[in-house]
Amino acid sequence: MGRSAIEYVLTELRDHADFDFHCLVDSITNAETISRAAQRLGLERPVQVLVELGYPGGRTGCRTVDDALALAAFVARSGTLALAGVEGFEGLLRGPSREQTVELVNDFLDGLVVVAARCSSEGFFAGGAVILSAGGSSFYDLVVSKLKAAKLGRPTVILLRAGCYITHDSVMYVRAFEALSERAPELAARDGGLQAALEVWAYVQSRPEPTKAIIGFGKRDTSYDDPPVPLTWFRPGGAMKSPEPISHGHEVARLNDQHCHLTIPPDSPLAVGDMVSFGISHPCLTFDKWRVLHVVDDDYRVTSSLRTYF
Repeated sequence: MGRSAIEYVLTELRDHADFDFHCLVDSITNAETISRAAQRLGLERPVQVLVELGYPGGRTGCRTVDDALALAAFVARSGTLALAGVEGFEGLLRGPSREQTVELVNDFLDGLVVVAARCSSEGFFAGGAVILSAGGSSFYDLVVSKLKAAKLGRPTVILLRAGCYITHDSVMYVRAFEALSERAPELAARDGGLQAALEVWAYVQSRPEPTKAIIGFGKRDTSYDDPPVPLTWFRPGGAMKSPEPISHGHEVARLNDQHCHLTIPPDSPLAVGDMVSFGISHPCLTFDKWRVLHVVDDDYRVTSSLRTYF
């Protein structure tokens, strides 16, 4: 979107024959804008696009199968665009229960397959393998099952676009993985399953009340759509050789910008100067808070550091 961004990409396509690029469209207006820019810049090869199917109340994407097919037809006859595939994002679908959520996701994926099949039968797709793509962090088992079953009469490439491809988290995807374990236990158990890989560590700054500790991190340091989860604790300089699991009853009550209000049992061992690790939800938002992340081994020795760019 935006003139400068469109012109930048199309200029790269024009000037670099080995530059491979795909983008998503969900409206004829957007497709027309890209098409006109391609004509204006004298682009000699078509821009590869995927039509996106969405759903009412969702994020982007054509709201109906008919809308998606109308857009695909426009792309096919544009002369400047090439229909490379269809895609969608099912990750935000939620029903009152896990079973109803699965039903919503399957219905949505069925619609995606219908769009792909109709595009194939109508001859809308350009040459080469057709890309069929959907999300893939919470419902990747359903995505693969549905998209593999698509019969288009031509080669296809199934592309999972998992949001958590660098690190699992300790909240949102723990719940998602529990649901996956019920749907596909063998798949969930493969290679030990998903494991959280991102922790935020901070010191106990104060224990002003028997059932309260203040920890030195807050909204500036972590995502907070879901509260962080206390995982382990460690007392530097003492007899502890390694972090130990934190007991039940330690819960994040709220976060300030730079402070965490931790509710603790009256007999909690935490004292000022102890260190506590927290699991997080929404890893991308936590990555966004840090310019440098440290990689540690199983004994928490720092083995390398990673610079982040957002």
